[in-house]
Amino acid sequence: MASPQSLTLTPQGLYCPDGDFYIDPWRSVECALVTHAHSDHARAGSARYFSAQPSVPLLEERLSTSAPIQGTPYGEKIKFKNAWVSFHPAGHILGSAQIRVETSKEVCVVSGDYKRDPDPTCSAFEVVPCDTFITEATFGLPHYSWDPTPKVAREILNWWEANRKRGLNSILYCYSLGKAQRILAEIGKFTNDRILLHGAAAKLTQIYRDAGVTLPPTEEVKDAKKKQSFSGELILAPPGAGQGGWIEQFKEYRTAFASGWMAVRGAKRWRGYDRGFVVSDHADWPSLIRTVEETGARNIFATHGSSEILSRYLKEKGLNANVLRTEYGGKDAE
Repeated sequence: MASPQSLTLTPQGLYCPDGDFYIDPWRSVECALVTHAHSDHARAGSARYFSAQPSVPLLEERLSTSAPIQGTPYGEKIKFKNAWVSFHPAGHILGSAQIRVETSKEVCVVSGDYKRDPDPTCSAFEVVPCDTFITEATFGLPHYSWDPTPKVAREILNWWEANRKRGLNSILYCYSLGKAQRILAEIGKFTNDRILLHGAAAKLTQIYRDAGVTLPPTEEVKDAKKKQSFSGELILAPPGAGQGGWIEQFKEYRTAFASGWMAVRGAKRWRGYDRGFVVSDHADWPSLIRTVEETGARNIFATHGSSEILSRYLKEKGLNANVLRTEYGGKDAE
């Protein structure tokens, strides 16, 4: 199997021999460089962690580890033995980064997860020129193309208002890290009404506030429950919250799911939601192609998602593209 010159695929994950470190390892290692705090990329058990500076509080919360986590400002180079490394904005969630690795062999950029659409909760994606680019392909199919998120936020507000007029609660399922905060920020452009949060999203949302991200008023469900009965509320909760008794406290409600997967015809129906809103924190098809071209990379490796389809398309365009099989893509991937 083809692989980058400066990185090799091992049972622990992507390893850089020149720098003696791993990038987003899926097993415990001595030195882990982490692109972002989602659990399929940031896993506990390693001895030392390095990340972009804004990611540190999220990693401390998610990893619950005593291992040191060193944050580095975006763009600042640090040396690991015979390799130079820098972190660059990926636009995925707060603190997300592409990792640039420079050795005597090449400049390689590991994108992690990324998106090109505007997001008020994190630094915008930065194109990093390189020889080799490892790109995600979560939504690497031509039919994935995202509408502007403010447009979707307005749709969510209209759904909430329609339910509120009928005395119904609106339970919007979305991932607790990144997606919930982005939805809050986008909705906050149109309303200052309070929004309720499942406990899984409450601490993470406070970390975003502490980082200076502007969000509308929120309250954790368990705190609000002490003061009131629920009627006409908007509640953000992780997808798994609907599988137990937690949801029963809301009595009359309607459900929706905010995800890029809602772009698939019939997804709302077969997942059992009343509504689906297409909001993704990953690059859509046009953005994937544009990003590959803008890096100027001679070699492209696509990983997770529709990596084979993206790789084949890039080959047809005359690029040297291959698939890099990794274990990325877990419950937090979208």
